[in-house]
Formats: sequence, C-alpha cells, structure tokens
Amino acid sequence: MEKQEVTPMESIKTVEDALNVTGTPVTPEFNEVPEELREYFKAVYEAVAITKALVGDWKADWNDGRQRKWYPWFEMSSGGFVFGDTYCGDSFADAGNASRLCFPTEEMAGYAGRTFTDVYSRMILK
Repeated sequence: MEKQEVTPMESIKTVEDALNVTGTPVTPEFNEVPEELREYFKAVYEAVAITKALVGDWKADWNDGRQRKWYPWFEMSSGGFVFGDTYCGDSFADAGNASRLCFPTEEMAGYAGRTFTDVYSRMILK
C-alpha cells in the first residue's frame, strides 16, 4: 500500500475515493469464501479502506486510557438501518463496536457513519 497524503475528510465521498486515496486495490469478489459471506467481507474490506482514508496515519493506542476512540452508531428504525450517533471509548476494545475501525474525532466518526451508512449496513446486517 502506498503512503497516504493528508486528504480533507469531505473529499472522501465514495468507496472509490477511499480506495484511491489509500492505494487499496478495487474490492475483490471474495469468491474463495462461501457465497453467504461475500457481501460481509466486501463491506469489511471497504470499511477498512474508508477508515484508513479518513484517519490517515493515526492509529488507536489501546494502551492509552486517555485517548478517545470514536465510532459511528447505527439503529434500526421504521426507516430502516440509519446512522444514529457517535460514541467513544477510552481504553477498551469492544469487538461489537468494530474497535479496529475507530476514529480520532467525533466529527470524523459522524462523517463516516452518515456518508457510508450503506457500507456499515452490509457489514453489520449481512
């Protein structure tokens, strides 16, 4: 993967933007895994690229209990799967909250959740 230049958050509007910014190859078809898991793996792959495109070189330090790690939160409503809010954790890694896909700021987590709800939906609901 090529080194990423600093990119304004708002310029990452599509999965293709995230793939281009990070130098990540186009989403594979995952033909090697059972068919019922393919959409899930594609969505995880895309979520990782989106996170990397937005956070750049930032990495969560799970040994630093003071560092906040933000993530988007989603809800099921009468309108379907929707972005609900953002939450943060200081030192715990909760697999249910996709701890590897966290963000350094609330603003960034909210942007990812609102902009890429479809990707998160495929990852969480598939």
